Amino acid sequence: MASLVVMGVSGCGKSLVGLAVAARLGLPLIEGDDFHSGRNRVLMRQGVPLSDLHRADWLDQLGAQLARHPGGAVLTCSALKAAYRERLRSAAPGLRFAWLDLERRSAEARVGQRSAHFFPAGLVATQFEALEPPTNEPGVLRLDAMRPVEQITERIVSWMTHGAASRAQQDRVR
Repeated sequence: MASLVVMGVSGCGKSLVGLAVAARLGLPLIEGDDFHSGRNRVLMRQGVPLSDLHRADWLDQLGAQLARHPGGAVLTCSALKAAYRERLRSAAPGLRFAWLDLERRSAEARVGQRSAHFFPAGLVATQFEALEPPTNEPGVLRLDAMRPVEQITERIVSWMTHGAASRAQQDRVR
Protein backbone atom coordinates (compact mmCIF):
# COMPACT_ATOMS: atom_id res chain seq x y z
CA MET A 1 0.00 0.00 0.00
CA ALA A 2 1.16 3.53 -0.72
CA SER A 3 2.03 5.87 2.11
CA LEU A 4 -0.27 8.73 3.01
CA VAL A 5 0.29 12.24 4.33
CA VAL A 6 -2.58 13.72 6.32
CA MET A 7 -1.98 17.40 5.63
CA GLY A 8 -3.32 20.86 6.34
CA VAL A 9 -2.87 23.91 8.50
CA SER A 10 -2.50 23.68 12.24
CA GLY A 11 -5.79 22.83 13.91
CA CYS A 12 -7.26 20.89 10.99
CA GLY A 13 -7.15 17.58 12.87
CA LYS A 14 -4.13 15.91 11.30
CA SER A 15 -3.12 14.01 14.43
CA LEU A 16 -6.58 12.67 15.25
CA VAL A 17 -7.32 11.66 11.68
CA GLY A 18 -3.82 10.28 11.10
CA LEU A 19 -4.05 8.09 14.18
CA ALA A 20 -7.47 6.78 13.16
CA VAL A 21 -6.46 6.11 9.55
CA ALA A 22 -3.21 4.38 10.57
CA ALA A 23 -5.13 2.11 12.94
CA ARG A 24 -7.74 1.25 10.31
CA LEU A 25 -5.15 0.54 7.62
CA GLY A 26 -2.75 -1.26 9.96
CA LEU A 27 0.07 1.13 9.06
CA PRO A 28 2.60 2.84 11.31
CA LEU A 29 1.89 6.45 12.24
CA ILE A 30 4.62 9.06 11.85
CA GLU A 31 3.64 12.15 13.84
CA GLY A 32 5.35 15.00 12.01
CA ASP A 33 5.40 17.27 15.06
CA ASP A 34 7.67 14.76 16.83
CA PHE A 35 10.46 15.57 14.36
CA HIS A 36 10.61 19.35 14.83
CA SER A 37 13.93 20.44 16.28
CA GLY A 38 14.10 22.03 19.71
CA ARG A 39 15.05 25.28 18.01
CA ASN A 40 11.97 25.20 15.77
CA ARG A 41 9.72 24.48 18.74
CA VAL A 42 11.17 27.47 20.61
CA LEU A 43 10.63 29.70 17.59
CA MET A 44 7.01 28.63 17.27
CA ARG A 45 6.34 29.04 21.00
CA GLN A 46 7.68 32.58 20.63
CA GLY A 47 5.26 33.23 17.77
CA VAL A 48 7.92 33.14 15.04
CA PRO A 49 6.72 31.42 11.86
CA LEU A 50 9.06 28.82 10.39
CA SER A 51 10.76 29.65 7.11
CA ASP A 52 11.57 27.24 4.31
CA LEU A 53 15.09 27.03 5.75
CA HIS A 54 13.75 26.12 9.21
CA ARG A 55 11.61 23.40 7.67
CA ALA A 56 14.31 21.88 5.43
CA ASP A 57 15.83 19.46 7.95
CA TRP A 58 12.39 18.60 9.28
CA LEU A 59 11.18 17.67 5.79
CA ASP A 60 14.33 15.62 5.18
CA GLN A 61 13.69 13.69 8.40
CA LEU A 62 10.08 13.09 7.44
CA GLY A 63 11.13 11.87 4.00
CA ALA A 64 13.61 9.50 5.63
CA GLN A 65 10.88 8.19 7.90
CA LEU A 66 8.62 7.52 4.92
CA ALA A 67 11.46 5.76 3.08
CA ARG A 68 11.92 3.45 6.10
CA HIS A 69 8.39 2.13 5.56
CA PRO A 70 8.22 0.76 2.00
CA GLY A 71 5.05 -1.11 2.92
CA GLY A 72 3.32 2.18 3.71
CA ALA A 73 2.89 4.58 6.59
CA VAL A 74 0.66 7.46 7.61
CA LEU A 75 2.46 10.76 8.15
CA THR A 76 0.91 13.84 9.74
CA CYS A 77 2.51 16.94 8.26
CA SER A 78 1.25 20.39 7.31
CA ALA A 79 2.86 20.03 3.85
CA LEU A 80 1.82 23.61 3.16
CA LYS A 81 3.77 24.23 -0.04
CA ALA A 82 4.00 22.35 -3.30
CA ALA A 83 7.79 22.16 -2.91
CA TYR A 84 7.36 20.46 0.48
CA ARG A 85 4.97 17.91 -1.00
CA GLU A 86 7.34 17.23 -3.90
CA ARG A 87 10.19 16.73 -1.43
CA LEU A 88 8.11 14.13 0.41
CA ARG A 89 6.99 12.48 -2.85
CA SER A 90 10.63 12.03 -3.87
CA ALA A 91 11.18 9.98 -0.69
CA ALA A 92 8.10 7.79 -1.16
CA PRO A 93 6.98 7.02 -4.71
CA GLY A 94 3.20 6.87 -5.01
CA LEU A 95 2.74 9.04 -1.93
CA ARG A 96 -0.80 10.30 -1.48
CA PHE A 97 -2.18 13.26 0.42
CA ALA A 98 -5.41 13.66 2.38
CA TRP A 99 -5.88 17.42 2.66
CA LEU A 100 -7.98 18.45 5.66
CA ASP A 101 -9.29 21.78 4.45
CA LEU A 102 -10.90 24.31 6.77
CA GLU A 103 -11.39 28.03 7.18
CA ARG A 104 -9.03 30.26 9.10
CA ARG A 105 -11.49 31.11 11.90
CA SER A 106 -12.11 27.45 12.60
CA ALA A 107 -8.38 26.70 12.68
CA GLU A 108 -7.73 29.62 15.05
CA ALA A 109 -10.52 28.47 17.36
CA ARG A 110 -9.24 24.90 17.46
CA VAL A 111 -5.62 25.90 18.05
CA GLY A 112 -6.73 28.35 20.74
CA GLN A 113 -8.27 25.45 22.67
CA ARG A 114 -4.98 23.51 22.83
CA SER A 115 -3.14 24.51 25.96
CA ALA A 116 -0.17 22.16 25.92
CA HIS A 117 0.87 22.41 22.26
CA PHE A 118 3.91 24.43 21.17
CA PHE A 119 2.06 26.03 18.24
CA PRO A 120 0.18 29.19 19.29
CA ALA A 121 -3.07 30.40 17.71
CA GLY A 122 -1.30 33.58 16.63
CA LEU A 123 0.66 31.61 14.03
CA VAL A 124 -2.38 30.14 12.28
CA ALA A 125 -2.61 33.15 9.94
CA THR A 126 0.96 32.52 8.75
CA GLN A 127 0.05 28.98 7.78
CA PHE A 128 -2.80 30.24 5.62
CA GLU A 129 -0.40 32.74 4.04
CA ALA A 130 2.07 29.95 3.25
CA LEU A 131 -0.53 27.42 2.08
CA GLU A 132 -0.37 26.49 -1.59
CA PRO A 133 -3.51 24.39 -1.97
CA PRO A 134 -2.81 21.09 -3.74
CA THR A 135 -5.86 21.49 -5.96
CA ASN A 136 -4.28 20.28 -9.21
CA GLU A 137 -1.78 17.78 -7.86
CA PRO A 138 -2.06 14.03 -8.39
CA GLY A 139 -2.99 11.71 -5.54
CA VAL A 140 -4.77 14.28 -3.40
CA LEU A 141 -8.06 13.82 -1.60
CA ARG A 142 -9.62 17.07 -0.34
CA LEU A 143 -11.80 16.75 2.74
CA ASP A 144 -13.84 19.13 4.85
CA ALA A 145 -11.96 19.18 8.18
CA MET A 146 -15.12 20.18 10.04
CA ARG A 147 -16.75 16.81 9.38
CA PRO A 148 -16.61 14.18 12.15
CA VAL A 149 -13.28 12.36 12.43
CA GLU A 150 -15.02 9.02 11.87
CA GLN A 151 -16.53 10.21 8.58
CA ILE A 152 -13.23 11.66 7.37
CA THR A 153 -11.41 8.47 8.36
CA GLU A 154 -13.91 6.28 6.53
CA ARG A 155 -13.57 8.35 3.35
CA ILE A 156 -9.75 8.20 3.45
CA VAL A 157 -9.68 4.46 4.14
CA SER A 158 -12.07 3.84 1.26
CA TRP A 159 -9.99 6.02 -1.05
CA MET A 160 -6.75 4.30 -0.04
CA THR A 161 -8.10 0.77 -0.43
CA HIS A 162 -10.29 1.01 -3.53
CA GLY A 163 -7.92 1.76 -6.37
CA ALA A 164 -7.90 5.55 -6.58
CA ALA A 165 -4.10 5.48 -6.89
CA SER A 166 -4.19 5.42 -10.68
CA ARG A 167 -5.81 8.82 -11.07
CA ALA A 168 -5.54 12.28 -9.66
CA GLN A 169 -8.48 12.87 -7.41
CA GLN A 170 -9.94 15.94 -5.83
CA ASP A 171 -12.87 15.30 -3.58
CA ARG A 172 -14.71 16.96 -0.76
CA VAL A 173 -16.73 15.11 1.86
CA ARG A 174 -20.01 16.94 2.20
